Amino acid sequence: LTAYTSLGTSRSVSAGRISYLLGFNGPTLQVDTSCSSSLVALHLAAQSLRTGESDIAIVAGVNLILSPLNPILRSRISALSPTGVCRAFDDSADGFVQGEGVAAVVLRRLPEGKAHQGRVRALLRASASNHNGGGNGLTAPNGKAQHQLLGDTLKAARLGPNDIDYLEAHGTGTRLGDPIEVEAIAAAYAGRTTPLFVGSVKTNFGHLEAAAGLLAFIKTALAVE
Repeated sequence: LTAYTSLGTSRSVSAGRISYLLGFNGPTLQVDTSCSSSLVALHLAAQSLRTGESDIAIVAGVNLILSPLNPILRSRISALSPTGVCRAFDDSADGFVQGEGVAAVVLRRLPEGKAHQGRVRALLRASASNHNGGGNGLTAPNGKAQHQLLGDTLKAARLGPNDIDYLEAHGTGTRLGDPIEVEAIAAAYAGRTTPLFVGSVKTNFGHLEAAAGLLAFIKTALAVE
């Protein structure tokens, strides 16, 4: 045991080491909101850019399965697919498959992004964040809260339901969560005159948990591009 045994394995320290390596001294933090961690980090980074607190932001998410304990516990609450396939929004959906990986994006305000030599891959018009509130349980989503969040995001972006062509959903492939999410989407986008396409990257890469949201963001940006 050394001084680095505890300090060197802390998640907060890991975020600080990245800023140390790159010479950044702006806001540096590690966000843990379970499966939405990297999306909430994206939301906070965008706010920091809009207020002028930061000029450039690196947002990243990582999920590594380094112990059998995590999959064992997931399987004991019947969250994992016994067939080993994530079938989001499918009648045969029987749970999700865990995935490993790292996702990262660099954010800048649009004028600086255009002036920079790098290519602008996508424009983040707005973001929003909320919580289930008084839901039905720890792992059960709240349709009303999801409906409200979808509406808040449209309002922040100054867009209407008909302005959206594609929605990248959480879509874990569970019989509990998927129907609730689809019903919330249907309520938020009611009155559309054209179909709304909905997908989930988890069917391709599995559930990256803390990195899942940012992986979905990258997939959507690449799909639009």
